[in-house]
Amino acid sequence: MPKTSNASLPSAGKPQTASTRPTTEEIALRAYHIYLERDGAPGDALDDWTRAERELQEETGKPRRKPGPKLVVA
Repeated sequence: MPKTSNASLPSAGKPQTASTRPTTEEIALRAYHIYLERDGAPGDALDDWTRAERELQEETGKPRRKPGPKLVVA
């Protein structure tokens, strides 16, 4: 039986890199935020989806900021 390599299979433990595409969940969340920016007014869900997808794809080329330290008020 020939030995197969799993090197091309994605690993569940690998962190996402900047070259990965946004997930469906990320696009849906951004589209929902776009809807909320309209104060929930009726609009075109497909336009919201494509705008969200485009915005997230543009962000993948930019490095993401790491969250800063949490401030503690004494």
